[in-house]
Amino acid sequence: MVKSSFAEASTRLEQALKYVNISDDAIARLQYPKASVSVSIPLRLDDGSLQIFRGYRVRYDDTRGPAKGGVRYHPQVSLEEVESLAFWMTFKCALLNLPFGGGKGGITLHPKSLSKQELERVSRSYIDAIADFIGPDVDILAPDMYTNPTIMGWMMDQYSIIQRSIVPGVVTGKPLSMGGSQGRETATSLGAFYVINTILSKFDQSPQETTVAIQGFGNAGAVIASLLANIGYRVVAVSDSQGGIYAPQGLNIPSIRQYKLAKQRLQGVYCDNSVCNIVEHEIISNADLLSLDVDVLIPAALENQITPDNAHTIQAKYIFELANGPVTSGADEILEKKGISVFPDILVNAGGVTVSYFEWVQNRNGYYWSKDEVTQRLKKRMTQETETTWSIAQEFDISMRIAAYIHALERLGEAMDAKGTRNYYQQ
Repeated sequence: MVKSSFAEASTRLEQALKYVNISDDAIARLQYPKASVSVSIPLRLDDGSLQIFRGYRVRYDDTRGPAKGGVRYHPQVSLEEVESLAFWMTFKCALLNLPFGGGKGGITLHPKSLSKQELERVSRSYIDAIADFIGPDVDILAPDMYTNPTIMGWMMDQYSIIQRSIVPGVVTGKPLSMGGSQGRETATSLGAFYVINTILSKFDQSPQETTVAIQGFGNAGAVIASLLANIGYRVVAVSDSQGGIYAPQGLNIPSIRQYKLAKQRLQGVYCDNSVCNIVEHEIISNADLLSLDVDVLIPAALENQITPDNAHTIQAKYIFELANGPVTSGADEILEKKGISVFPDILVNAGGVTVSYFEWVQNRNGYYWSKDEVTQRLKKRMTQETETTWSIAQEFDISMRIAAYIHALERLGEAMDAKGTRNYYQQ
């Protein structure tokens, strides 16, 4: 049985605490979110009827700076899920040494069932409901599942209307024309790309000798597939919510992306301008993809994809978590016994929040960087924190996941203890 998402997050914390000298005060602070808000969002639909949606925003911790985290639109969004994601964001920001705490938000809805006009109204109504809970120095929003730059632009605009001033720093992941940053849309995948290259070089695993399977061919999955294929990795399988395709000889990723954009489904094709020819490939399920005999497996879809029920079928040597929480703690134990290395989401997918930090800095300074400058800053930070996490894992002979939590905990504990601990006041 899969644990709740918050129980999963707490399990990782407990494992890391064995290796960290952190005060009881800091541990106590990390047990509960600092603040949570649950709101009702009335939406007048295009047909004139009224529908009420539930919305949430959680600030888990803000010891190191204002909370930072995305807003997701999904039918399964709940307060518990948002709390666990805000918990993960707390550690992700600390791991990357960003001056942020962890936050997260969402609305329980199916965005594909709404018109564009309805989507705009519900997005603006969400900001109306939580405006007193957020701000560029309090809690900063960003895109997440089924939200995008356009939606972020609506949210920033609505907050600015409420405040009667232009406040670009309240939201990141905005359109460039509204104060967004160069490189933000591809930052999650590009950050993962730097992590993958840094790690695989330690195993003498060259791109040309490496096969890759990617579960999830949305924005993040499609971009990482292109980045890897461009330097010689052999991407042999990709999938989306409808299923996947597999070709041992490798897939033509640019053609597949072009075909999916036009047809909204995956197909093994070679495209020459507007003409696409089907090439030899096998239709597989998402479950099939996870169990393929490949070097690298990248879960880039939803959480809880690899569990104790299917962990024994995994054959990949290395798993890089591009999605949030795709491997459960129970599966971790099985994979470790099989000698499969798992590289955690709080490191692998941290490129998005890192460039969101860059966007926030640019908004506050009113000075904007080139794409090359953003890319170089991202590469430096992702590579540096990957190397440090790797060193911790080697020092204690532990998994990279626990090493990442240790690294983050040390920074969080230091910041929390700076405010005073029991030992300080008893001296």
